[in-house]
Amino acid sequence: MKKVINAPQDVVAEMVQGMVLAFPDYVRKVDTAEVIIRANPKTDKVALISGGGSGHEPSHAGFVGTGMLDAGVCGAVFTSPTPDAVYEAIKAVQTSEGVLLIIKNYTGDVMNFEMAMEMAEAEGIKVDKVVIDDDVAVQDSTWTVGRRGIAGTVFLHKIAGAKAEAGGTLEEVKAVAEKVVANVRSMGMSLTPCTIPEAGKPGFELAEDEMEVGLGIHGEPGVRREKIKPANEIVDELLEKILGDMDLQDSDEVAVLVNGLGSTPLMELFVVNNRVNQVLTEKGLKIHKTLVGEYMTAIEMAGFSLSVMKLDDELKDLLGATADTPAYKEF
Repeated sequence: MKKVINAPQDVVAEMVQGMVLAFPDYVRKVDTAEVIIRANPKTDKVALISGGGSGHEPSHAGFVGTGMLDAGVCGAVFTSPTPDAVYEAIKAVQTSEGVLLIIKNYTGDVMNFEMAMEMAEAEGIKVDKVVIDDDVAVQDSTWTVGRRGIAGTVFLHKIAGAKAEAGGTLEEVKAVAEKVVANVRSMGMSLTPCTIPEAGKPGFELAEDEMEVGLGIHGEPGVRREKIKPANEIVDELLEKILGDMDLQDSDEVAVLVNGLGSTPLMELFVVNNRVNQVLTEKGLKIHKTLVGEYMTAIEMAGFSLSVMKLDDELKDLLGATADTPAYKEF
């Protein structure tokens, strides 16, 4: 294992502290947990909290800031945050307007966030939740019942965050969040595995000429392994599954996310985006906005995921609203 770390067990704590030191104008750490919150919180709005296992950076703490999240909970690598950590996040950012938890559909995440929600409610804190399950690759996976939540979560952070920043009520923020969940679909592929620091070895093996289609962001099995294809053919394969699960008509507007998993060069992601644009345009869809880059990674995995979100006027406005975080800026 080759990694630029100290002790594997210290990776998350040192990463969190390093992020706070890099972005002191944006974020600070909660004293009692590996939780990153806004350095200058806005207290008259619904507070948004997301999180999960570390190793997906910049998700989720990189999206803490104006117009997006109020807190990001950093669990151990590829491990759901504990209920206590989520509870500490809720206490740190709670407002009179309430708190919305954004949860990716993994069994541990759902269970632990819901336990934290119950703990907070017992203290009289107004809390609600939304669960995202945008991955169309598999119905049930290693760690989920139903579909997994993957990179489409970034659109959820952005849009729900914009609604909260604009003064939406907890009910209104949850409603627009659920609209995103209903209208975003994602799927990914991998060329290489990744290595959890404390494991010290890759989570799976792929031959030099193989790729895995539809794997999860923790290296969970996909739908199949096959020989590596040209980029255009890979994109066609993923988009066929994504678009086949969406109710899209000619002239509908969409947003696109081409997301790198940690080790894929931007050059290759732009090659992928070139084909995505071609396919969607040929189908009569209008691309309102495209994001290309690393938004939800899997440590050092080589590969990418595609997310497509169907837009209406409300979602377009919120997607373009002001946001300013360490990993996302929209002015």
